Amino acid sequence: MENLPGQERPTILVVDDTPENITILGELLIPFYRVRTANSGERALRAVHSLPRPDLVLLDVMMPEMDGFTVFTRLREDERTRDIPVIFVTAMDSTEAEERGLVLGAVDYITKPIRPSIVLARVHTQLEVKQARDWLKNQNAFLEAEVTRRLGENQLIQDVSIHALARLAETRDPETGNHLRRTQEYVRALARQLQPHPRFSAFLNERTIAELAKSAPLHDIGKVGIPDHILLKPGPLSPEEWVVMRTHAAIGAEAIAQAERDAEKPVAFLALAKEIARCHHEKWDGKGYPDGLAGDAIPISARLMALADVFDALINKRVYKAPMPSTQARDIIVGEKGRHFDPDMVDAFLAVFDEFVAIAEHHRDGETQ
Repeated sequence: MENLPGQERPTILVVDDTPENITILGELLIPFYRVRTANSGERALRAVHSLPRPDLVLLDVMMPEMDGFTVFTRLREDERTRDIPVIFVTAMDSTEAEERGLVLGAVDYITKPIRPSIVLARVHTQLEVKQARDWLKNQNAFLEAEVTRRLGENQLIQDVSIHALARLAETRDPETGNHLRRTQEYVRALARQLQPHPRFSAFLNERTIAELAKSAPLHDIGKVGIPDHILLKPGPLSPEEWVVMRTHAAIGAEAIAQAERDAEKPVAFLALAKEIARCHHEKWDGKGYPDGLAGDAIPISARLMALADVFDALINKRVYKAPMPSTQARDIIVGEKGRHFDPDMVDAFLAVFDEFVAIAEHHRDGETQ
């Protein structure tokens, strides 16, 4: 009988309390396999954990102190040994005993006195099955790792592309610095705080929170369509200029909508990005723009972004204003509860205010992340 191709000689553990039986099986198997032996259940359980680990166990059923069925059960209870195939070898020639062994999970059942050709054939068959199973397991592990690697690459490309687009808008408004990173983290923190809330729990699952954070940097992508003399004006805008400035919300939403149309299949984060771009200047009381939405008619994504965006604008320098302390910004947001902002979101903001401050400090302007 030939060894399995492309493999070192497989290791077989023979477990039997009778020395003569161990000798018979050993002499039969040694020409083809590496053979290890154990003369009790306890020794067998120790042997399976020492090198070389067995590829197959020939296990006697009738042994004192710990019978083969008990040994087998212990092997299956241990994650390290549960996949080692076991062939029961016994003088018990009864259908009930054979059925019990197979029900427990043994791969085969051999009765004594053994017939050499039958033993070798069954051992060879079970080792081939194990080799095939191990090969498939390794292939599956490789494929899973490859899928994970490629998904990671695609995710990285997607994230880089998002930030490249967002930076395109930011180049038109250079004083915003790390605004994109800060608002992204504010949105994530606020969403996590609101996750258990009954008004938001159905929407704010882990996947949606991740997509919200990914979408957030595109909130002002529409600013690429605003003329420099308005976008970079160092003082207050005139009413006419405000009309133009406010179009950035619709411009951004339309650009993302076009990207959705160009995609071969729906992209979840683009749908959120479109909501955020269009609606992050809407107000809870209906006095925002561009659509004058109010209350729950404003998408949750945009309500989160609105609070994050305003907080960051208040605490950082802009061409038209000086920065203010975070506590002052907090008080302004609290004052807009039920007017500009969803009341429950303001409560959540207060609960994570220290986290907002930490995010602002970690990603402050002038720092590279």
